[in-house]
Amino acid sequence: MDLYVGCKNVNKELKRIVRCLKYQRKIGIWEGNKLDIKDIVWPGNSPVPPPGVPEKFNLKITFLKEPPYVNLLPPDNETGECKTSRSIKCRVAPEHKLIGINHTAALRNPDFYKCCSGFCIDLLQKFSQDLKFTYDLYQVEDGAWGVVNNGTWNGLIAEVLNNKADIIVTSIKINSDRQTVVDFTVPFLETGIAIVVAKRTGIISPKAFLEPFDTVSWLMILLVSIQGAALAIFLFEWLSPYGYDMKMVPPRDHKFSLFRTYWLVWAILFGAAVNVDCPRGYTARFMSSVWAMFAVVFLAIYTANLAAFMITREEYYDLSGIDDKRLQNPMSEEPPFRFGTIPHGNTEAILKKNKYEMYKWMRKYNRSSVMNGVAAVKTGALDAFIYDATVLEYWAGQDNECRLLTVGSWYAMTGYGFALSKNSKYLSMFNRAMIQYRENGDLERLQRFWLQGACKPKHKKRNVSKPLDVNQFMSAFLLLGCGVLFTILVLLLEHIYFKYIRQHLEKTDKGGYLTLISLSMGKSLSFRGAVQEATDIITHHKCKNPICDTTLRKTRHDLHMAQLKIQELQAMNKMMGIPGKTENQEFKPTEPLKTRDMTRNMIMTNESQPGYKINPLHSYGPHFIKTSTTPSQVAEIETVL
Repeated sequence: MDLYVGCKNVNKELKRIVRCLKYQRKIGIWEGNKLDIKDIVWPGNSPVPPPGVPEKFNLKITFLKEPPYVNLLPPDNETGECKTSRSIKCRVAPEHKLIGINHTAALRNPDFYKCCSGFCIDLLQKFSQDLKFTYDLYQVEDGAWGVVNNGTWNGLIAEVLNNKADIIVTSIKINSDRQTVVDFTVPFLETGIAIVVAKRTGIISPKAFLEPFDTVSWLMILLVSIQGAALAIFLFEWLSPYGYDMKMVPPRDHKFSLFRTYWLVWAILFGAAVNVDCPRGYTARFMSSVWAMFAVVFLAIYTANLAAFMITREEYYDLSGIDDKRLQNPMSEEPPFRFGTIPHGNTEAILKKNKYEMYKWMRKYNRSSVMNGVAAVKTGALDAFIYDATVLEYWAGQDNECRLLTVGSWYAMTGYGFALSKNSKYLSMFNRAMIQYRENGDLERLQRFWLQGACKPKHKKRNVSKPLDVNQFMSAFLLLGCGVLFTILVLLLEHIYFKYIRQHLEKTDKGGYLTLISLSMGKSLSFRGAVQEATDIITHHKCKNPICDTTLRKTRHDLHMAQLKIQELQAMNKMMGIPGKTENQEFKPTEPLKTRDMTRNMIMTNESQPGYKINPLHSYGPHFIKTSTTPSQVAEIETVL
């Protein structure tokens, strides 16, 4: 009688018994009282292994595809074997579909078996080698990770609870709900919930030229710096002894006013190649130089920061994390913000429990796999995709166009571990091995090999694109403020020079050597310069009231009458033959007072210092003899600025 073994749970149903016996392997023969079993023969014809060599055990392991932790590839078409040494055969078809199919043929069929590889597969092979066990690897039928659905667990967790699998090997997250029904090993990798977005080509903003500085900085420049510099330059010019010298009229041939000061300030600030009128006072010139230094600093910072804003930048949704307002309130955006995740997974379960409004909104945007979710983000069908952080970083690192990146902080930090049934006898040995792999760097080496990609998935802040605020631009304002204070000191020194020092230098600088140092200083010490200063005071006198204007008109009238009297006397002398006049030395009456002269408030006369000479031999005594009839202006009542 042949003995058949292997069908352990034979029930009373005849069909199942027949099916079970049909596919069993003959391992021995029973004849009478004799049992002949084909067993392993150890060295020395011993039926038991040598001492110190542990027996191998077999584990039923279930998994779910999740690159890069578990990848599925078809076997070679010709050989039916896996193409790489890091891959192993794993069953992807349900067990009932293999009934009646030859095992060798099934291994070559990619519909039944595929090649598994990845982080978790490498880790499983290392466990198998170190812990001395064999395994059967198959994919869970319903394709779910394992959540409670209508009071019943599904997916991977259900496989362990129903004793169909001894261990779960994939990137399954450790959470409190799952820990109540299964045991997890020590985590082999930390993770959390992250967000992936796609880069989009942006355009240059119409206000990019204003973005190098923030609003407060622009207000400080336009309303404080420019106004303060212009008023300071004009004030120092008005206070300077060599400028206005605190007079209400400008010196002779001096073209400088408040509006011209603003023109000077704007021209210096923007480096405009235009004609400007420079101040004459030392302090005003020094203040102009301080403003030029400020302009150099301003233009350097502005130009350097402007380059970052004028470049066409890649735009993306810079979400801060799960608590970002665009995720909490999607309808606040126009159009509404679209995001999703994978249903029936840990991410959806956590969001359903802690962020229920988000969960309700995102259900219509969920995708069946990470690949579909990432593709939707790249095509613009989704604005963001939420899933495990390490998985999203892997996909972002492997993106051919490097358009994907993870943003924001991780949410609900946890770890990945292998799941076993409650109180499993294998848990302690797996934990010891996992701790050893962590300490000797095996886990880190696997992580570098499988998780790193060519692209940089993490978003890094670009500080150069941020507008500069007042604090970052404060050094330029301090430079301008210190320049104003130092200019006040220069103004004080300038007054001290004109009041106390200049008269001493006039005695020592007979040869005008100070002109080599400063033309203005040398001019202030020369006789011609002193005469010009006095002439400016005389010729630029203004009448400030109607009495002065009336007096000038009366004086001019008297002068005109005196000239007529002189001509009458000259005519009498000519008739009497009295010498004292020569040809072309006749006095001519001035022109009658004209309306234009009243408007301009100018006094016209033929008398001037270089135009007359004294004739001491005149019959009426010493008298001015006219040598030129060119009229000259001796007083200006009103000057138009």
